[in-house]
Amino acid sequence: MSQLRLNPLTGRWVAIAADRQERPGDLVSRQLPVESDPDRPCPFCPGNEEATPPALETYGKHGEWVVRVVPNRYAAFDGDEPLRVQNMGPVFTQAVASGIHEVLVFSPEHTAGWADLDDAQAAVTMAAVRDRMEDHSHRPTIRYTQVIVNHGREAGASLAHPHGQLLGLPFVPGEIAEEEAGFRRFEGSCLLCTTLEAEEAAGHRVVYADERVLVVCPFWSGTPYEMLVLPRAHAVHVTDASPADVAAVGRAIRTALAKLRGALGSVAYNLVFHTAPHRHAGPFHWHVHVLPRVTSVAGFEQGTGVMIDIVAPELAAKHLNVVG
Repeated sequence: MSQLRLNPLTGRWVAIAADRQERPGDLVSRQLPVESDPDRPCPFCPGNEEATPPALETYGKHGEWVVRVVPNRYAAFDGDEPLRVQNMGPVFTQAVASGIHEVLVFSPEHTAGWADLDDAQAAVTMAAVRDRMEDHSHRPTIRYTQVIVNHGREAGASLAHPHGQLLGLPFVPGEIAEEEAGFRRFEGSCLLCTTLEAEEAAGHRVVYADERVLVVCPFWSGTPYEMLVLPRAHAVHVTDASPADVAAVGRAIRTALAKLRGALGSVAYNLVFHTAPHRHAGPFHWHVHVLPRVTSVAGFEQGTGVMIDIVAPELAAKHLNVVG
């Protein structure tokens, strides 16, 4: 029998409907080619640096970079204007899409992914994320920075070379506002500190654990093999966390993605970093969502916002741990 489970972060219900996995084609484990012209020179490979705007940050030694941050040539958000809302009519409201859009190239290896990073590369990548968030936080027109990694065509990637994006926004997105509300509803203690303790005590949804990080397929998973990366040390912002904890999260993401690849093969996924909005004091606890793209979002999900997970998180964690 299917179950409804409440996601306390967002206040939304999800449906765990494991019987639907028997439907043919529901779980897709292949990854489609990302680029229509794979022979085109890659702008993110070493030697092609002139193909991107000048780097904002470069990490490496002896003249060889290991991580680069560059402005996105096709920025969705650009400019220093504060958010000024214009009412164009009774239901027509608009504003200039000012902000920041950057590309995080987190490996010089064209065919690598986050799952292939060694400890040092994962730590440098996370240090770059933290540094750019720190920079964004000092800009008064930027209210929130969203860090994402789109891996694979189904996840929205347009280039195969491993990279992420940092988007500095002049507003707080609805998803983050909902999570902030979830933390406020959970009075008396931190929602994710409590989640961490409860999931570790339950044990059967834990994918990875060390002294600094816990990775689980959360009780309220809305998609198959969804994972939540939780730093043990409570910090509202990524920039509040210690360098050791930031690096440990990078390594935990690497391990979780390697387990995912071992279980399902080369699948597309999104990494979504959630931190409190700039200059917000909380309550919040920064974390990372790992969202594999192995099912389609259909009309019910689009129409209701209620996700249907056809692989119970308990079974997903068991599978990830058996093969990982």
